[in-house]
Amino acid sequence: MAEPLLRLEDLRKHYGGLDVTDGVSLDVMPGEIHAVIGPNGAGKTTLIHEITGIVAPDSGRILFAGQDITRLSLPRRVRAGLARSFQITSIVAGFSARENVALAAQARSGSSFRFLRPASGEAVLNDTAMAALDLVGLADRAAVPAGTLSHGEKRALEIAIALATRPRLLLLDEPLAGAGPEETERLIALLKRLGADYTILLVEHDMQAVFALADRISVLVYGRVIATGTVPEIRGNAEVRAAYLGEDDA
Repeated sequence: MAEPLLRLEDLRKHYGGLDVTDGVSLDVMPGEIHAVIGPNGAGKTTLIHEITGIVAPDSGRILFAGQDITRLSLPRRVRAGLARSFQITSIVAGFSARENVALAAQARSGSSFRFLRPASGEAVLNDTAMAALDLVGLADRAAVPAGTLSHGEKRALEIAIALATRPRLLLLDEPLAGAGPEETERLIALLKRLGADYTILLVEHDMQAVFALADRISVLVYGRVIATGTVPEIRGNAEVRAAYLGEDDA
């Protein structure tokens, strides 16, 4: 049996008397789309912060490709193959789509930012950026200022930025947030395509999208994983329905 690409062991994070992650343990297997769902305040974004190194857990371990990365810095985790998109779009609005992605590729390579020799002028970085933009369907928008892209295009651009870091694992924090019906449909199709080549850990509130995409789902409630399973298993779990799905799954 394959070893997990990502393994979380008893992760705990406390703020005062609040247990934000309270003994979270889960595995993400190579090649799967693993969704983390739960109500607002369940600790989902804090968990992603812990995995990526923005927040240090108080205790527990994070293993990535068999390596303990619990205390590694965020840049070293990126170089190890972790890439993350944010719940709130984080792009440089005045830069073109290509320049945004090229800067991510430049950061991944470990080179410094050369303001007299911009990343957009370096052939290798430019090629990497264009390949990532092509993957997300934005190749024809490469020269467009990122700030003028539609909301859905900005979400796709964020994914391209993550792809430019050559990830082994994509961590996507609500990539469908704020998207309209047509944009949601396009983003779901994009994530399905990416799922054929990348392992994905997905945090998302859109349950129809989660059920369409996920191989397995972990349900986080009050900082604890109350269930992990396939879509049918989660749909049929009485505790999950009572705690989170409720009438939304009727």
